[in-house]
Amino acid sequence: MELVVRKSDLLRELQLFQGIVERNNTIPVLANVLMEAEGEELRFLATDLQVALRSKCPASVSKAGKVTLPAKKLFEIIRVLPETEVRIEQDKSGVKVAADRFDSRIQTMPAEDYPSLPHSTGESSLALPAALLGQMIARTHFATTSDDTRYYLNGVLLVASAGQFSLVATDGHRLSLVQAKRESDGPAEEIRVILPKKTVAELGRLLIDVDGDIHYERQENHLFFTVGDRVLISRVNEGQFPAFERVVPKGNDKLVEFERERLMNALKRVALLSPERSHAVKFAIEEGKVEVSSSSPEFGEAKETILVDEYKGSPLQIGFNGQYVIQFLDVVGTDKVALELKDEVSQAVMRPVGQDGFEYTYVLMPMRF
Repeated sequence: MELVVRKSDLLRELQLFQGIVERNNTIPVLANVLMEAEGEELRFLATDLQVALRSKCPASVSKAGKVTLPAKKLFEIIRVLPETEVRIEQDKSGVKVAADRFDSRIQTMPAEDYPSLPHSTGESSLALPAALLGQMIARTHFATTSDDTRYYLNGVLLVASAGQFSLVATDGHRLSLVQAKRESDGPAEEIRVILPKKTVAELGRLLIDVDGDIHYERQENHLFFTVGDRVLISRVNEGQFPAFERVVPKGNDKLVEFERERLMNALKRVALLSPERSHAVKFAIEEGKVEVSSSSPEFGEAKETILVDEYKGSPLQIGFNGQYVIQFLDVVGTDKVALELKDEVSQAVMRPVGQDGFEYTYVLMPMRF
């Protein structure tokens, strides 16, 4: 293999593979990216056998061929090169990577050892607006569980039907739901599939600064997301996602509105003295004000009062995991947020105030204090 490629083109593609490859994989070749040069393009493939990415960039190829190179080390080298053309050439002793006055030789592994992966047929069953999907991922991905024993919660549920699609994530203690309308025709049958946590993270990265639609396709054991010239491939999560519709409360008749920044700052200060394990924070709500407080035997106690409008109900005290509330406030994207309550022991709901383009519902289980 022998080719010349612009540093900026090569770096842009290599950067996308850094979250997919794993250095400590039990299969050494999976720490590499497979590069195939042919015609006027350089094609890439990387996988950890659960998630994979195919992409390509323009190149001047004088000799076609395939090679695998360490994905992270190659990225680090290309990143510090001057903005110029990069020359890549394979011979019997390795792969030469050179640019300007820089010259290097990198050890390779046989391209034949790289696992083969299925290809998309190009028959998309669902088109989704890229910018909107990226916003929805940011508002749900953080609420997945890290507990591998509950693998059915270790991902985000995608539900799509005629005129609407939703993303849902839960760890059993909170639930994040985003629903949006679709202008195009919906699928003939409802699509309901769990997207693994890593798949969602990588898809979110691909969607940054992408316009237009992306295309979804499912084959027997794999999902395909086509984003321009790139295709993200994921194994299917076969778990059964909980009936999330039953979790969202309908009768919360008490409402408090907060300035997002004001609540965020108060919580960050008060949460510093909350218990390390539970992160419990108490909201004492009454007309005109909300006192946010925490207490722990290890550290002490803290409280802060926030002035609010609107609340007309009887005084109420309820506890939440402060980190869960902060994570919602980090991604919500509006200046004001609403807290909807029923009583001290029922699920609470937080929503953005003045959100356009989609509906965002964040359900929180209360904590004892």
